[in-house]
Amino acid sequence: MRASVAARPLVGGPSLARSTLVIGGGVVVLLISMVAAIGLGSADVGLGEALGIIGHRLGLPIHETWSSTAPTILFEVRVPRVLAGALVGAGLGCAGVVFQALLRNPMADPYVIGSAAGASLGAVLAITAPILLPALAVGAGTAWLGIGLAQVFAFIGGLGAVTVVLVIARQGGRSSMVNLLLTGYAVSSLLAAGVALLLVSAGRALASVVGWLLGSLGGVGYPELALATPLVLGGSVLLLLRWRTLNLLLLGDEAAAGLGIDLVPARRTLVLLATLVTSAAVALAGTIGFVGLVVPHVVRLALGPDHRLLLPLSCLGGASLLVLADMVARVLGGVPVGVITALVGAPFFLWLLHRAAGATTAP
Repeated sequence: MRASVAARPLVGGPSLARSTLVIGGGVVVLLISMVAAIGLGSADVGLGEALGIIGHRLGLPIHETWSSTAPTILFEVRVPRVLAGALVGAGLGCAGVVFQALLRNPMADPYVIGSAAGASLGAVLAITAPILLPALAVGAGTAWLGIGLAQVFAFIGGLGAVTVVLVIARQGGRSSMVNLLLTGYAVSSLLAAGVALLLVSAGRALASVVGWLLGSLGGVGYPELALATPLVLGGSVLLLLRWRTLNLLLLGDEAAAGLGIDLVPARRTLVLLATLVTSAAVALAGTIGFVGLVVPHVVRLALGPDHRLLLPLSCLGGASLLVLADMVARVLGGVPVGVITALVGAPFFLWLLHRAAGATTAP
């Protein structure tokens, strides 16, 4: 009876009016961010011209006052980057919520059990393979079905690393979240050592490797988006549909089990879906840090722990943050977007540590 009473506010969720207002506001912020990002950049194509080009492409009677190269800059460079930023940010925000809930740790991020380390090793291996073995043509510029093999290897590496972590963490037919976390840390350290060894031998590919490791949306095109979008959006939607399970898991294992949650399959499904989303996002844009850490925590502080709002708002917030961060990166002349998110996220992470320490020492 006590568990049922405690579960009621989390399971019942906010009112329809409040949910519509909050989620609608998040959608508006994202749309404004995307329009601003499409209209701003290092190239001389302003917001007014961008809107005019888009209207003209849609068939509106708008007189052409822009240069012949402006539509190419807009549709072949900016639009794919903005769409990729929204997609990757949404995926990282959603996966960050899930891992923070599963580990009951607001400082967890989507990379906590090795997906980023595995993806990094796969991508760096694809980029440096021609240097190590010139007979292999799987470098960063090589494409298969229009998709760079660095992206393919990164996706396989991310999924493979988490699979290894899940297998190792299992003890007696099940794995605790503590075992999963510790195993993920150990496997990530081992894979990071592999990346470091490849960096030593990178040679002329070093710039490409470093650019990928720092995170960038610069090389994203429509073929990459076509591959990543179903994986990120599909996985995120399936996670959104499991908001009730995440709410019940917050009550503790005994209470969740008493309310009908089969803990091991539920956690395994959540981990695999979050890993799928994270691996696809990292394969598309590289290892962009702090989005999956900062956004879920800010939304949780503002709206509380109910995943009915926390999941969609973290998706929208992550998308908006990464779109704006990439816009700043472009305006600054091509700075990797991972640098911008680190400049935002690192101070916030330090504030989290300070806040947690203050809560621990408070009487």
